[in-house]
Amino acid sequence: MHEALADLHLLTLTPWKVIGLLGTLLFTARWFVQFYATKKHKKVVVPMSFWYLSVFGSVLTLAYFIWGKNDSVGIIQTAFPMLVSFYNVFAHLRARRHQETVEPGGPEET
Repeated sequence: MHEALADLHLLTLTPWKVIGLLGTLLFTARWFVQFYATKKHKKVVVPMSFWYLSVFGSVLTLAYFIWGKNDSVGIIQTAFPMLVSFYNVFAHLRARRHQETVEPGGPEET
């Protein structure tokens, strides 16, 4: 995984570096998704795809920092956002399951 796939002028691409770059790309793409959703709805919106991109991007970036680069600073700075992203995915899914439905004749009408 550490052998060079391509050796460009100042950049050597290894499989681990490709994984790290893909993680960074996904982690960055989430902001464009959030920007589009906010612009579309004309209010601040964080769509579920934002959290999915956060999870997958941070998992790939964390894998790069653990096995590809072995960089403790990168591990620490990536692990916390990954945990927050996982929490928000589960919180979002839990909230979808427990959405309250208001039916006619309920307590709010008495």
